[in-house]
Amino acid sequence: MTLADPHADSFAMNAPATPHILVVEDDREISALVARYLRGNECRVTLAGDGNDMDRALAESRIDLIVLDLMLPGEDGLSLCRRLRASSQIPILMLTAKSEEVDRILGLELGADDYLAKPFNPRELLARIRAILRRVSAEVPDTDERRRLHFSGWTLDVSLRQVLSPEGARIAVTGAEFDLLHALCLRPGRVLSRDQLLDLTQGRSAGPFERSIDVLISRIRQKIERDTRNPEFIRTIRSGGYLFTPEVTRS
Repeated sequence: MTLADPHADSFAMNAPATPHILVVEDDREISALVARYLRGNECRVTLAGDGNDMDRALAESRIDLIVLDLMLPGEDGLSLCRRLRASSQIPILMLTAKSEEVDRILGLELGADDYLAKPFNPRELLARIRAILRRVSAEVPDTDERRRLHFSGWTLDVSLRQVLSPEGARIAVTGAEFDLLHALCLRPGRVLSRDQLLDLTQGRSAGPFERSIDVLISRIRQKIERDTRNPEFIRTIRSGGYLFTPEVTRS
């Protein structure tokens, strides 16, 4: 494994200059190699072998992203992901040695922003970390884009990356959920395929796992739709993709 990547693209200007990555992995060889590679590519890295170590690291430092292994001693990665999402919106990239699709789906349903199956190329890990950090950064790179989008009483605050209900309550969303809802709001009345949505939200880091879009759509519907069985905002188009139906205004 090459430990420096001279050809890697630099971070976007609005991403953390030296992001602090918490790697929660009990395999010492894997965690050491990942840490060395990330540190060689302008990342600060803290290692944790289990959930207790993770909790201590989070209490002691500001963490920009968590690389979370699925199989851990004691509390497993899925349980940790669920617990993290109950109190935090720190981006989570889940690692798994399992090949079953259900494990990946479950991780995304619990709030993970992305996943990567073992064995993995460290360059892909770095690319996915960078893509997530770019997506969750607070500032909007396009200066012509208005800062708020409105539909049916709902508001997307693009600058703060917040979703506000018609009553003004802040709705907890992950970075991946916000990016997908944002992409839909910018293209109301258009049928968007899963491939298009993957490209719009994840770009070159997107893998072939189209089901991740379905999972995110389901999670968004649970938060904004009155009836998830008969959604009025995000309609499923058979053999087509998804259609965002409300009129969207900007301010």
